[in-house]
Amino acid sequence: MITGQWVLFLVGAMFAAFALLSAFDRTNPKRFGNAAFWGLFALSLIAGSWLGDLANGCIVLALAALAGLKLIGRGASETSDAEREARGERYGNALFLPILIVLVIAVTGTLLYLYTPLYETKLFEKNRETFVLLCVGVLVALAAIFAWLKPSPLAPLQEGRRLIDAVGWAAVLPMMLAALGVVLADTGVGRTIGTLILTVIPEGSVLPAVVAFGLGMALFTILTGNAFAAFPVMATAIGVPLLIQAYDGNPAVVGAIGMLAGFCGTLMTPMAANFNLVPAALLELRDQNGVIKAQIGTAIPLLVVNILLIYFLAWR
Repeated sequence: MITGQWVLFLVGAMFAAFALLSAFDRTNPKRFGNAAFWGLFALSLIAGSWLGDLANGCIVLALAALAGLKLIGRGASETSDAEREARGERYGNALFLPILIVLVIAVTGTLLYLYTPLYETKLFEKNRETFVLLCVGVLVALAAIFAWLKPSPLAPLQEGRRLIDAVGWAAVLPMMLAALGVVLADTGVGRTIGTLILTVIPEGSVLPAVVAFGLGMALFTILTGNAFAAFPVMATAIGVPLLIQAYDGNPAVVGAIGMLAGFCGTLMTPMAANFNLVPAALLELRDQNGVIKAQIGTAIPLLVVNILLIYFLAWR
């Protein structure tokens, strides 16, 4: 059986290669910081299951220290802007073919596996099928690239390192923030918030509870930067005990639209660096918060709509 750990091995090997390439990148004045950062991240992916909580916690602290002390930087690209522009003009939109290969294999492969007799083979670990097939798609796309464009053997890793250097520490933020949500839920933050809200909202008041849930999802997402971190907290505080158990709301509606309310918070926070700050940096915008400012006008009305949808659909 191909398990999720196989995926972690593959992704970890990629980051280990980024670390090694960073160490030899003399154009980056902070190359050893980059090597340490991506090397530690690779270690957590490859061996995190066996290292234990203390060691994994130390890795997280070390990653935070490297990023906080600004010990990671960015080296020169292997190719110039003129070279990339020339190749883009030569191949045009055909350059999108590899990513289409990845998407087609991931989507169609998952559907074929889950809804045909292939599922009985138990080839993939349950609930990890899409992750595995996504990696398969990437490997097939790489094979297609080598057959078509014939780049140097290290070109995909060098370009991947260039991109990850441009993104920087924000690349690991989604994983860290998702883990933060589980930590907050396990430490009782959700139950504490739920107790406080019950002292304010009268018993049996559905609309105020829905408003508190929707606003809470958005606000916690703004604070943590990730709706996946906010959801365990707000589900424990309001979603499950009040909206679903006490008021018999539809769990699918509460969960799905509640996540959309959280995504509205994602549009409005610099904590969601990979969504809002990284694009501004890559596009070299003068205003680093320009992406957020452009999205607020959409996020607030959409949040109101999501709250109303929960209220009108969860009890229909």
